[in-house]
Amino acid sequence: MRNRLMVLAMLLAATLWSGLGQALEDTTTATDEAVELKVANRSIMLFRATILGEAPASRVKRAKRVISEALEEDPELKISTDSIQNSYMVLIGNTRAFIVAPKDVDSLAYSSVQEAAEGAAEKLRQVVNETREARNVQMIVRSLALAAVATLIYLALLWCLSWLRHKLLAKLPALMDRHTKALKVGRVQLIDSNFLYPLVSRCLLFLRWLLILLLSYEWLGFVLSRFPYTRPWGESLNNYLVELAGYLLQGIVDAIPGLGVALAIFFIARGVTAFTRRILRRMAAPGTFSWLNHETLQPTQRLTALAVWLFALAMAYPYLPGAGTDAFKGLSVLIGLMISLGATSVVGQAAAGLILTYTRTLRPGEFVRIGEYEGTVTELGMFTTRIRTGLGEVLTLPNSMITGTVTKNYSRTVQGPGYVVDTVVTIGYDTPWRQVEAMLLEAAKRTPGVLEDPPAQVFQTALSDFYPEYRLVAQAIPSQPRPRAVLLSMLHANIQDVFNEYGVQIMSPHYLGDPQQEKRVPPEQWFTAPAQAPKDE
Repeated sequence: MRNRLMVLAMLLAATLWSGLGQALEDTTTATDEAVELKVANRSIMLFRATILGEAPASRVKRAKRVISEALEEDPELKISTDSIQNSYMVLIGNTRAFIVAPKDVDSLAYSSVQEAAEGAAEKLRQVVNETREARNVQMIVRSLALAAVATLIYLALLWCLSWLRHKLLAKLPALMDRHTKALKVGRVQLIDSNFLYPLVSRCLLFLRWLLILLLSYEWLGFVLSRFPYTRPWGESLNNYLVELAGYLLQGIVDAIPGLGVALAIFFIARGVTAFTRRILRRMAAPGTFSWLNHETLQPTQRLTALAVWLFALAMAYPYLPGAGTDAFKGLSVLIGLMISLGATSVVGQAAAGLILTYTRTLRPGEFVRIGEYEGTVTELGMFTTRIRTGLGEVLTLPNSMITGTVTKNYSRTVQGPGYVVDTVVTIGYDTPWRQVEAMLLEAAKRTPGVLEDPPAQVFQTALSDFYPEYRLVAQAIPSQPRPRAVLLSMLHANIQDVFNEYGVQIMSPHYLGDPQQEKRVPPEQWFTAPAQAPKDE
């Protein structure tokens, strides 16, 4: 009779168990909202499925109530799992804590329902152990002692950091003064310690605060990990730091191949630049290319090197660390926008500079007139050209302005070094033109710096209504650096003296009628006070 009852009971339990599993399978549905089961600050698992009409939120409330009641009754309970069809029950003692259904499983974290259930059971075992530890006075006292020791060590390290910083700041001026004096090029000191000290002190301050934050982070994680209730927070802090260090290390390791390729590209570009520099130097030899000479060699080498390095940068860009990140892309867009907005005038100036360089319109040392500006070219740059006038001025002219106006070069047509000087006078028709030409040539001979070979020339450029126009043209090369303005001033002074000596009246700038007396200065009045006659040596 007893055996028959046992068999009937077993058949009934099997039937009920099978029915429960079938019911679970029939009534399990997925929901978009996941609810986390957390016990004693420790995350157990996420519920996503609705089982037997219970939504994830209701399942979490029921599981918390069952687990809390079981832990209050007996903290030594055993955690186990049992299968129900394709689901698993997590048991705390002999009581069902919760059910893990297939639709609760995150396929990215677990490969099967059993693995998810075992993971949840392991976390629940940890909660049981921590509950037992929290009720152990000896363990709590030990944790408090360890936290107190860690706090003392933390404070001692902070004091050491402060002491070390003060020591370094005290010795820093002497160290910087000694080492910066050794950094010299010739007799010029490259770095002044007075400017370097604030930078180094700020770097030390930044490093100090960085170490303080790191020590505080480690101290907080260690102290929180000593107590059962706050242990999950301490573990999350420690795990985050480890994951961050691992992420940075992995990023560095992953970036090594790309950096190797980028470095290889830059070394190849460096070799190509040196090779093209030597090739261009050979091509600049006289008689090889008319457009490439000693004047255009340097800008040509710079342009070639710039093109090579730009090409190398474009090739190496995909291999640079972070080239595919949104920050890098945003920076590239910003740089491109800035270049597109501001490069119009810059590119125009650079193109004008290249035109002036390769057409050889101007050369340093030549005397030119650009529009209304006149002077000696001192520097021919990519974007601007500088000229020095004879009045103590240095003018900076945009290259685009030079290419858009008429340029007079007074040095290009002369024989050898020097420049051309010219001036215009107007004399009445009653004065013989041969006498005027002779007086102008005499004034040119008296002017220091005007060359005798080639000789000066006089041209009658116009026969106006009241007077002819005479233009004196000569070549000048002063024995010492002499501005053109000074030379012209002396030439004009000599012209006036010569015309006054021979009693010829200069009609410039306008002629209205013959005066009753001639308008000239006799030689005896040349040095009327406050003028002084030169002393005979």
